Amino acid sequence: MSLSLLPLPPFPFPSSPPSLSNRPTTLKFNERRRNNGVRVNNSSLDASSEEISRATLLWRAVKLPIYSVALIPLAVGAGAAYCETGLFFAKRYFVLLGSSVLIITWLNLSNDVYDFDTGADKNKKESVVNIIGSRNKTQIGAIISLLLGFCGLIWAFLQSCDARFFLLVTYAILCGYVYQCPPFRLSYQGLGEPLCFTAFGPFATSAFYFASGTGLKLNATILSASVLVGITTTLILFCSHFHQIEGDLAVGKLSPLVRIGTKLGSKVVSIGIISLYILLGVFSSCKFLPPTSFLLCALTVSVGRKVVKFVQENHNDNVKIFMAKYFCVRLHALFGVALAFGLFLARRNLNINLKQI
Repeated sequence: MSLSLLPLPPFPFPSSPPSLSNRPTTLKFNERRRNNGVRVNNSSLDASSEEISRATLLWRAVKLPIYSVALIPLAVGAGAAYCETGLFFAKRYFVLLGSSVLIITWLNLSNDVYDFDTGADKNKKESVVNIIGSRNKTQIGAIISLLLGFCGLIWAFLQSCDARFFLLVTYAILCGYVYQCPPFRLSYQGLGEPLCFTAFGPFATSAFYFASGTGLKLNATILSASVLVGITTTLILFCSHFHQIEGDLAVGKLSPLVRIGTKLGSKVVSIGIISLYILLGVFSSCKFLPPTSFLLCALTVSVGRKVVKFVQENHNDNVKIFMAKYFCVRLHALFGVALAFGLFLARRNLNINLKQI
């Protein structure tokens, strides 16, 4: 959860993970999981984990595809600003992109640190803490990424001179902080998805919209676009829980899928994707979004259908369902690029029509 000067994680670093005294009773959740058709084969999981190469572990630890969540809010925000003004500030855009990547790096690294503290990543070989063997170095890297990213955000604020950008991007980063950092750790209460939607949708996308122009007004176009970005981003987080139920349950992390099970969770994914395209049609019919965005985003329906089919067929297979979040990343990236490019084309088409007049 693309984002602020926040209190840094507490020092000194604890020497060992704290114990959790308020773990929920596992019997109730195990019974619920049986009722929802969750199938876990521990021996196959252990065997597959042993076969994972170091290169694969490093690729998973870097989470490169996940960095689309840094690009899409910025691309859509800048596209909406260009659609409004016809102006594009390239230097500002790329500084914001670099800052967003650094903020997401902080988010990923600190998430590994605090999941290590609670024991959630004890058997997660792709955890950065487990790969480099040092919690402290991982947290220091996270803090450096946050500070460098925030420096870029301050520079963009000075260029745009828009306080709304600074406030919204601060709120977005704050959502990421309370999502995972003590004493809040709201992700352990199952509140990660609402925070993710708010941070990457209305907060980050609208913030980048204000940063990409001067004197811009909040309008239905950017609000509609930010809602769609929030939905696709939240689907990534939701689907990342499917293969982690065992570990989350063991440490008392009440993710949505721990609460409802994978069978119902697969239906939630279907509802989320259907809602995405219904809202796209509603926003376009209300002329909140230009026809170009609607047509290009509609081309991604087949990708959304593949996500639904994959999750429905593999929700109870802990090995295969690991890839669900990457299917969602693909949908998020393609849908976001289509939305942003549609906004760009809408302005270009307007300019051509004006010249013809």
